[in-house]
Amino acid sequence: MQTTLKYKHLFFDLDHTLWDFEANSKETLTELFETFQLTRFFNDFEDFHTRYTVHNIELWKQYRRGTIKKQFLNVERFRRPFSEVGFDDPQVAADFARQYITISPTKTKLFPDTREVLETLKSRYKLYIITNGFLEVQLKKLKNSGLEYFFNRTYISDQIGVQKPHPYFFEYAIKSSHASPKESMVIGDSLEADIKGAQKAGLDHIFFNSKQIKHDMLVMHEISTLKELLKIL
Repeated sequence: MQTTLKYKHLFFDLDHTLWDFEANSKETLTELFETFQLTRFFNDFEDFHTRYTVHNIELWKQYRRGTIKKQFLNVERFRRPFSEVGFDDPQVAADFARQYITISPTKTKLFPDTREVLETLKSRYKLYIITNGFLEVQLKKLKNSGLEYFFNRTYISDQIGVQKPHPYFFEYAIKSSHASPKESMVIGDSLEADIKGAQKAGLDHIFFNSKQIKHDMLVMHEISTLKELLKIL
């Protein structure tokens, strides 16, 4: 006998969960590395990418805490690695940042089985995107990759005014979706933004750990492939 589904609403993170941020970002940065002829300053692309990644991670942490603004993050994450190799030109960093934001959302690599899993889930649940990304960038990613078809609504921190893991972000998404917390599930890759945020908001959650990183956080469910969602939901 078929039982009634416990959940009715699924809230998905976008970057690193459905849209392969790492692959798409690296492809974009490789193109720009060549366009801006950065071999003049860095040993090679990996030298640049390693330096950039360190600063990008730290600046996104500050952005989530609300201590820096979007525009500062966008330019500073490039200005800092440039500055480390003696190429401190704020105008070039700003131009690089502008082109990065223009090109990266045109990339369309998704995690394996993304479309197939979403197609199955869409027939059973209402699906939503919850993301801390920039408004203009995230909407383009969804459109260009064909993901917008699957989702009833998209919730972006730029619009809501707070970042995940702030409880208000989740409360706003739940209320605006006319969902109840008990019938909602959060799926995301970030222990800090998605899982801690869901826990603070009292929501069930699934940690998408595609790299199978070791951690000591107690989570409700943990998966390493999207197909595993179909065993849980």
